Order: sequence, then C-alpha cells, then structure tokens
Amino acid sequence: MKNNNGPLSGIKVVTCSTAQAGTVPYMFMADLGAQVIKIETPSGGDSSRYAGEIIGSFSSFFETNNRGVKSLTLNLKSDEGKSILHRLVKEAEIFGQNFRPRVAKKLGFGYEELKKINPAIVYGSVSAYGPDGPDADLPGTDAVGQALAGVTEAFSIPDQNLRTGVASVADETCAILTFGGVLAALIHARTTGIGQKVETSLVGSAFRLMGWTMTTAMWKNKPPITGARINGTREKPGIAACFNDVENKPLAMQVDHKDWKPALEALGFYKTMKEKNLNDLGIAFDSEDKKNQILSSLASLFAKNTREHWINILREADIISTHVNTMLEASNEPNIVDNNYVSEKYYPEIDKTLKIHGTPWKFSETPSVIKTAPKLGEHNEEILKSVGYSEDEIHSFKNKEII
Repeated sequence: MKNNNGPLSGIKVVTCSTAQAGTVPYMFMADLGAQVIKIETPSGGDSSRYAGEIIGSFSSFFETNNRGVKSLTLNLKSDEGKSILHRLVKEAEIFGQNFRPRVAKKLGFGYEELKKINPAIVYGSVSAYGPDGPDADLPGTDAVGQALAGVTEAFSIPDQNLRTGVASVADETCAILTFGGVLAALIHARTTGIGQKVETSLVGSAFRLMGWTMTTAMWKNKPPITGARINGTREKPGIAACFNDVENKPLAMQVDHKDWKPALEALGFYKTMKEKNLNDLGIAFDSEDKKNQILSSLASLFAKNTREHWINILREADIISTHVNTMLEASNEPNIVDNNYVSEKYYPEIDKTLKIHGTPWKFSETPSVIKTAPKLGEHNEEILKSVGYSEDEIHSFKNKEII
C-alpha cells in the first residue's frame, strides 16, 4: 500500500524566500510531504504573485514555484513579527531565505541569530554571486548566473551575439542544488544535533551546470566547439547536433566515435562525405572551417527527407536520435505526459483545468502529492495557533498589522 504522506513528511520548514531559486527548493519539499511555511509581507506579499501569465487570480510564476506551501503574513520590521518568526524557527528543522545579502541579518533572521534560537537549524541561503568574491554583496537574477558562468557560450550560435536564454536555467539549477544541499545538511543535523548554513548561488549553480564541458575547456584552455557538440579527441571524436529535415523540422542525434562511420553508412551519407573528404569527424578539431564544412554537408543531406525517416534509420542502427520539440510541443510529448512530468490541475475559483509541472520523481511507495499555491495569508490562523498563539493574540496582530 502506498503512503500518501510523502517521503519528507514530518519535516518542518520556514522560508523567507521570493522569486524562483529561493522558493523552488521548498516547493519540492512540499511536493514530497514537508510542511513548508512561507513568510510574506502583509501588504501585497511576494511580488512574484503577479508575474508570468495571469488567469483570474492565479499566476503561472507563483503557482509553479510555491505550490503546496502555506502562507503566513508577517511584518518582520516589527518586534512582534520577529518574535513570531523566531518562535516558528524554534520548532522548525529548515529555514530558507534569498534576500539581498545582509538584509536577512538586518531584519532579524540572519544565521547567527537563528542558530541561537535553534542550534540544529539548517539554514539555506541563496545569493546571486556567492558569499565571497568582489560582487558578493550585489543582487542578481537568473541572467547573472547564465552570463557569468559560461552558459551563454555553451548554447551560442556561431557568428551571433552571446545572449542569455529564455528559460531560467541558473535559477532552476540553483534550486535543485539547494534542495539537495539542505537535505544533506538535515541528515547531518538529525545525526549530530548540529545545524549549519548552506550557501548556494546562481553563478555557482550555473557553472556546475556546465559539467564536464567546462572541465574540458579548462584543461584545453580553449573554448568548446559551438554550433554542435563535437567532443572527445582528434582520434576519437563524437558529435551531438541538430539538423533540419526536408520540412524544416529539426531532429537531434548523438554519435560516438565508434558509431560515426556506421551511422553515415546507415543514413546513406558515407559516400558523399568521403568524396568531400569529410568522412573523418576528427578534422573538426583542426579548424573552424573544417567543422563548418562537416556540419553544412550533413545539414544538406538531412534536408532531403523527413525526420521520421532519418530517426527510424538511426534507431534501427542503435544510434541515439529523436525529434526536437518546441516548448509547447514538449508539453504534449508522450514521453513527458506518460511519465507525469506534466500534469493538470483543476482550479474551482476560475472553473478551469490548467496544465502544470508534474513531478520529476517517481517514488514507488511515497509518491509526490501536487497541490496549489496558497492565497496570501491563507494559513495565518492555522499556523499561529499551532505554535501557541490565542485567538485574542491573533486578532491583536491583525489590528496592529503585524500579520
């Protein structure tokens, strides 16, 4: 029998987080059963409630990043607001924030202060540039992570200006790494009783996202080949690239050095490539011109038939290949839909069923439970009563605009 409480059931989290990288780690935890309390300002709340596509009172940005959490409004500039936060932290295991550097300390929820209240607290702190370095005190967004960490070159097109991408890959990578880092620290805290501060950044996360490609660039001390992923060595090269078919529909393929010739033969390309002296993929390492000749010749050959034709040939030859989706096509892709990577949620307030992210995990015993994001201050009374405040006190907090 499956347990619908989730694998993180029983974990209590308090966050003073906004935007994306600071909220998604705890949204994941809520998906997996943790109790997550999101602190928002009484006047307006998290500004991302009004970002993205708005349908009725629902924001695509806020729903994606805050589903399943509970909303408590607190005026943290007041002494009573700080006192309430500290009481919540005393009973929590995890605290998260992504305020501009130094602001958390100023508002009374810096790590050193919260550690005194709860020595076992795991404190997740997300910044733009990282805690050290010349720009450590500056604010930043996803674009900073992409720009500084090399993402822009990795996904660049030859002879075109470098630019940051439309998807927030630095934010999302930072969120995933924060999620893992905080839970690793929680295991340590539960074992030893000692909490710690876990710091992540948009720049550091995006740099890690570059993986072995970055390591290779550093070892070679030269940039990677762009326009396609041609890697390995001159003697044992591999390629991952996209080409358009006769209908201008793109496909992707990845070929190891040992499969390069068999792939060309299966496709019927080998004779033509050999006649042009382009059958040796390794020459792409010799010059930009040779690389471009290989890619342009392959492009002209793939443009002679449909991508279904080419993909069938490649897959029959056990070569990795697939069609390339747009974002909307991806949302309807059977491999995504059938695995519940995309899901649907009914919103009774607007009488609409909307597509949402599903879950990237499949737990055999404790599956994720997808909920909706909270209304501003929706859980004020529930949360305050749970930590011992009376109805009279809660009423007083409302009158004094503490909540």
